[in-house]
Amino acid sequence: MSKKNNYIIIGIIFILLFLAGNLVFPQFLSLPHFPNIPFKLGLDLQGGAHLVYQADLSEIEPGERERSMQGLRDIIERRIDIFGVAEPLVQVKDERLIVELAGVLDVAEAVRIIGETPFLQFKEQRTEEEREKILAKIEEVREIIGKELGEAMTAEDFQKIQEINDWQLIFEDPFFKPTVLTGKYLQRSEVGFDQPVPRPIISLQFNDQGAEIFEEITARNIGKPLAIYIDRVVISAPVVQERISGGRAQITGDFTIEYARDLVRNLNAGALPVPIELISQQTVGPTLGKISLEQSLFAGLFGLLAIVVFLIFAYRLPGLLAVFALAIYIILILALFKIIPITLTLAGIAGVILSIGLAVDANILIFSRMREEIKDGRSIKTAIEEGFSRAWPSIRDGNLTTLMVALILFAFGSSFVKGFALTLSLGILISMFSAIIITKNFLIFFERTKLEKIKWLWG
Repeated sequence: MSKKNNYIIIGIIFILLFLAGNLVFPQFLSLPHFPNIPFKLGLDLQGGAHLVYQADLSEIEPGERERSMQGLRDIIERRIDIFGVAEPLVQVKDERLIVELAGVLDVAEAVRIIGETPFLQFKEQRTEEEREKILAKIEEVREIIGKELGEAMTAEDFQKIQEINDWQLIFEDPFFKPTVLTGKYLQRSEVGFDQPVPRPIISLQFNDQGAEIFEEITARNIGKPLAIYIDRVVISAPVVQERISGGRAQITGDFTIEYARDLVRNLNAGALPVPIELISQQTVGPTLGKISLEQSLFAGLFGLLAIVVFLIFAYRLPGLLAVFALAIYIILILALFKIIPITLTLAGIAGVILSIGLAVDANILIFSRMREEIKDGRSIKTAIEEGFSRAWPSIRDGNLTTLMVALILFAFGSSFVKGFALTLSLGILISMFSAIIITKNFLIFFERTKLEKIKWLWG
């Protein structure tokens, strides 16, 4: 390799290191307008709940069962959003629904919300004074804690919020306020089609009490939007043209006939698409999750320190360069976890630690070959070239075999096994880059210095 190419590759490595370092350690290295992406911690590291539901599909036609399970998953995902859980895991496995709620403390409330019936609600527009009051309170909270309301908050953030007067206003909708008209006054619903352009609409018929309430609401909101919510998500907000009597209303929006039919079925049944039963509930407290994270990091750092000592004492300068390459490897893989993003779990951390071992193994194979070449009287330059060329087949075959096993685990394993397989796969790819590109180029760089003459340094 020419000196110019060697310098270019090393320059690219340092640029990657700088950018990755900004992602992993934003508190120390902060570029303007550079994204500050937090790590995503899994259930076992930050606490939360793991729920397993059994669906009763006995009354569902075989051809409709998959669709019913997907509809069940969609409805439960909307309900989970109430808790502000960042990307909850809701997955279907045969006739079971697996729900993972990381960071949720009130598990009983989560279980209640998941199992409740669809929530139909009408909301009317707030006055300008009400809207400005809520928005001002939200801005006040944002300035105090330095975060948007949608971001993850710590216990200290909540404590600061509760010291603010009327802090409960931040959880209010600044544009619409609830009315007493909800799904409990619904008599029936059905799917229809709008004219002249045929598109699906949902017709609602309220009972006598609901009809009176609906008439009062429309009378005081003529010329204003009246928002219709399903499971606390706005579906449409038509403008009221006149007082409406008789208790009939329509829901229009940009939805498909399949969505309309599913919603009508759920509203009329007053239940989820299929009955579900909670068959398993596991709760991990935030304290236990914090302890697990600290213990995992301690074990990883202790093992890493042992590797550093071994490499330097056993292989001297090449070992020191391997330690530097290993540090770059760790920063790169942590940056990837933030960018993709990948949820960090205990199993995932185990995959990272195992991949570090594979990276060290690759370096040891290379350095052992180099040592043999030097003992045979060859130059340092030749020893580096021969060491890499002879060790490469073993490194390639070993890593590809491990990668194949990891892919099989990812394809057929449970969610915990998939986390391990995913981090292991990424670790293998980055470790090969670390051993073959980073370590090799730094060895070539130092071989061209005066250190080349000190044979003892090279093992």
